[in-house]
Amino acid sequence: MTTTVYVDQANGVDAAGHGTIDLPYQTLAYAIFSTRVAAIETTQYQIRKGPEAQYDAPTQSATKKAKKDAQGLEKKRLKAEAEENEARERQEKRERRLEESKKVVLAEDPSLPTPIKSKIARLANYRDKRVRVCGWVHRKRDQQEIMFVVLRDGTGHLQAVFTGQTNKTYDAVTLQLEAAVELTGTLKLVPEGQKAPGGHELVVDYWKVLGPAPGGDDAFTNKLNEQSDPSILADNRHLVLRGETASNVLRLRAALLSAFRSTYAEHDVIEVTPPCLVQTQVEGGATLFKLDYYGQPAFLTQSSQLYLETCLPSLGDVFCIQESFRAENSHTRRHLSEYTHLEAELAFINFDDLMTHVETIICESVDKVLANPATAALVKTLNPNFTAPARPFKRMSYSDAIEWLNEHAILHEAEDAEGNTIKDADGKPVMVPHAIGDDIAEAAERQMTDIIGQPIFLYGFPAELKAFYMKKMPRKDGEEAGPVFTESCDLLMPNVGEIVGGSMRIADGPELLAAYEREGIDPKPYYWYTDMRKYGTCQHGGYGLGVERLLAWMANRYTIRECSLYPRYAIYELFISV
Repeated sequence: MTTTVYVDQANGVDAAGHGTIDLPYQTLAYAIFSTRVAAIETTQYQIRKGPEAQYDAPTQSATKKAKKDAQGLEKKRLKAEAEENEARERQEKRERRLEESKKVVLAEDPSLPTPIKSKIARLANYRDKRVRVCGWVHRKRDQQEIMFVVLRDGTGHLQAVFTGQTNKTYDAVTLQLEAAVELTGTLKLVPEGQKAPGGHELVVDYWKVLGPAPGGDDAFTNKLNEQSDPSILADNRHLVLRGETASNVLRLRAALLSAFRSTYAEHDVIEVTPPCLVQTQVEGGATLFKLDYYGQPAFLTQSSQLYLETCLPSLGDVFCIQESFRAENSHTRRHLSEYTHLEAELAFINFDDLMTHVETIICESVDKVLANPATAALVKTLNPNFTAPARPFKRMSYSDAIEWLNEHAILHEAEDAEGNTIKDADGKPVMVPHAIGDDIAEAAERQMTDIIGQPIFLYGFPAELKAFYMKKMPRKDGEEAGPVFTESCDLLMPNVGEIVGGSMRIADGPELLAAYEREGIDPKPYYWYTDMRKYGTCQHGGYGLGVERLLAWMANRYTIRECSLYPRYAIYELFISV
């Protein structure tokens, strides 16, 4: 008996149960593929291009091609069937293994030596001894009869090997990444030709899960991976920190701060801890975070500079490592609302001494980091091409920088008297050359630094661009008019831009009072700061260094947000739960 199968290339559907005149297939290949081998000889195929055409038998060439395509479909079917069978077998095997694992009870052998509890970083002292280590499952590779786990405890990584009964328990079968575990076993050197962290591995004889981690949709690798969107990474910063890159950045940060403290001690600069709650401004009222302090207005500090100055007569040169806060609605990769501010104040110095000191402290601290093999390895991992900056740093005056920018055709957006960007008829910003008095924009500043390719002290900014407390440069002989410049400086680093801002401070009392008046600042809340000029004033200066920016330079991070434990910035909500 002959069977007719219909194919409508326009409206048909390649699916099981089709092939009738009312429900035709779409392709001849699928029609042939769906026909039982035994029925091929008794099956006729009718094909048309669309509902307006008549059904007709396919041509010989079309049938030949369709048979070849049908063979491809059959191969795919067989492959899918094989994969399905394999998956089913794996699942059945896993279920059997799970059931069998529930019967396995792992007990610690009392005849074995008492284990020595140790952090991973200290394990080299205990090779060929029985040890006990706690940590989190960083990586896992299961080979049925043997399981390899890389353990992380914050001090390092350890490869652990599970065989025999240790690999057959229910906990072993269900172990997930980021579970907290306690492992006990003998520490052995890895076999020749193989590698493992520290050059050794733990052969586990007893272990237990201290805190399980979920699998399935909630598994750690489903929460975060290399393709995760930046917003996902920000929301899951608490999990990002477990990654090697994030933790290496934080380790380098700790090493860098330790190096700074050591360098300051060598230069007889004492650390102090100023308050973060203040009632005075340092950098301008527009960037203050305001709050209520028992019915009085108060602010989160922009800088600890004023308090550091008060320490000079009693402690000598001082520094602090403190959080500072800026209410700037900046969305750039180098701005934070809260950042770690390394600040110092020095007595009995001149402007040249100040810049030399900044250069010395930074270079000696970086040298300390690179001299330590462990921290040097962190730098090498994060920034393989990093080299310590060459001394002396280039020094360029503000006026020379304006000239350099114009010579290199680096323009800036024109602004009106209110500071609004001027746009052309097409709505695009009007670009103009730089002029004395312009506040050099971040983009132009960074472009200049990247082209020059070395650290630059940019100094001598106009007084109207700087804070009220900065000392003014004396006018040149015979000069009675023109802009007044300050003994101020910014240290610019390639790929990052400004990392340090510093200046000499006004030492004269009447000059400071005139600065208050010029800026419209009430001197009463600053009485204690003014007193510093009354009771034994001296020439002094200081600076502030953005720790996250310096770290971004050393670790080659695209954004300084990666250099903060939990970054606070304008477009991100506070992570309230930590």
